[in-house]
Amino acid sequence: MSTPQHDPPRLVTVEEFLDGPADAFGEIHDGVMTECMAQGPVHDRVVHRLRTALEYGIDPNGPCREVHGDTPMRLADSDDPDPARRLRARYPDLILRDCSDGPYDAQHVADQTLIVVEVTSEGTIDNDIGIKRELYARAGIPVYLIVHFDKDWQHIAMIEELRLDWSGRRYVGATMHTDALVLTEPVKVAVMFEDLQSSLPRRL
Repeated sequence: MSTPQHDPPRLVTVEEFLDGPADAFGEIHDGVMTECMAQGPVHDRVVHRLRTALEYGIDPNGPCREVHGDTPMRLADSDDPDPARRLRARYPDLILRDCSDGPYDAQHVADQTLIVVEVTSEGTIDNDIGIKRELYARAGIPVYLIVHFDKDWQHIAMIEELRLDWSGRRYVGATMHTDALVLTEPVKVAVMFEDLQSSLPRRL
């Protein structure tokens, strides 16, 4: 019986990432790049509907706010002495950022992010509830929303709303949304799960 051959991990240095373009890479943890996984139609639909809900929640007369999807975000480097093992970058499903201090920049967007959203899937759930929770909290992102599905991966079971604790570097559970996502700040959002996962958009 032959031993399966595995390609060596692709390492991405900070210098390579800075030379970009940043969207040429997959997610990177401690310098090791993993390919971004293709997602199913339900996942894609929920991301699209959530993006619309967040955008509708932005006050046109208020501070500058923008929503981005699946765009790179550089996070704090690891402490590994090997320069090739330091870089950490993620591609959140959605972010809401404060755009008052300039255009989107993968190097600094974590500092501008007010909400980060991950819609779980069978292939990403461990990272979404594990290392990403830790990394986004360390970056000081105030709100982390995690969309969880039933075991059939076709219907939203809950949306977990995490907010930073007193330290500003750890998340605590704020609210478990079970039928609808309702936020009052940093944007006002009220959307039923039924509308987020429906194959037909809600008529306005």
